Amino acid sequence: MAMPLFNMTELRGRLAPGQRLLGLDPGSRTIGVALSDVSLLLASPYGSLRRGKLAANAAEVSAIAGRQNAAGLVVGLPLSMDGSAGPAAQAARDWTHALSQATGLPAALWDERLSSSAVNRLLIDEVDMTRRRRAEVVDRMAAAYLLQAALDASRPA
Repeated sequence: MAMPLFNMTELRGRLAPGQRLLGLDPGSRTIGVALSDVSLLLASPYGSLRRGKLAANAAEVSAIAGRQNAAGLVVGLPLSMDGSAGPAAQAARDWTHALSQATGLPAALWDERLSSSAVNRLLIDEVDMTRRRRAEVVDRMAAAYLLQAALDASRPA
């Protein structure tokens, strides 16, 4: 039976105290990975994975989740700028369903429209990083950006 996708509030509610969330920003070549703190207040860049076969990526995500006591996934949903869901959003939804099934971890999708461009702007304006170096860090920073937005938006009042 397929595991459903959750909204952020439901996903947070499924976590035991001290468990974390993994943020994933799936690109065509790499998957940016971010990790929340145990209080679910802050997201930090964690690393990136080479995008490959689902089974291999699921094994890597499961291993990170196990090491970091992460019990849920927040995956970037690439909506169009007008908020509509095109083929890329459907592909991300399908991949997230399959990854959640393969890892046994509940997942939520989060609008990631501006994460990569915001991070790129920050790295150009504030850090003055070369294009190649920027490409190496943008995935994990974009994952942290989208995870932080999801944490902020779902924080209990």
